[in-house]
Amino acid sequence: MDTLRLRLRPAEADDAEALAGLMSEAVSRRLASWPVPYTPVMALDRIAGVRMAAAERRSLPLVVERRSDGQVMGWISISRAPGDPTTALITYWLGEHYQGLGYMREAMPAAVREAFTLMDVARLRAAVQADNAPSLAVIRRLGLAPMGEGRIWCPARGRDEPCLWFEVPREEVRLEQPTHAAAAS
Repeated sequence: MDTLRLRLRPAEADDAEALAGLMSEAVSRRLASWPVPYTPVMALDRIAGVRMAAAERRSLPLVVERRSDGQVMGWISISRAPGDPTTALITYWLGEHYQGLGYMREAMPAAVREAFTLMDVARLRAAVQADNAPSLAVIRRLGLAPMGEGRIWCPARGRDEPCLWFEVPREEVRLEQPTHAAAAS
């Protein structure tokens, strides 16, 4: 699916090298399950697993790609919560070079629309670190409401970590397309 500047497409084995190359310490510390170093073999294994889950409508794994040149910039995954098939969890990130340019604010509404269409879930949830202002802005723009403080298991670091949980029921999610000016900001 395309937005003004981006293409969101299913993750493929050929993306492993690019995704591994984007994973830095600064990006990894904001994510539960993307450790550093992150190798192409690790990325290939992740892609194979999420593609199987996608075939069973349990996951929507997307590569974020710039339309103008096909550059892989990041990742979005929306996956059914373990033990709750009516809830999907959102994970997303961009390589450091692509952050702060409005790409994720542009990409997420399209990804959420696709997830609701393909996965038929009742709600979305996200866990965000309290000091991750850019990620919090994306979540709020989508209309996710605070559920409170909580914890999330982070296999990338082998420990539980504090987070803020957010949720939005399907009928309340804001799915508007960004305007040209908003997408460029």
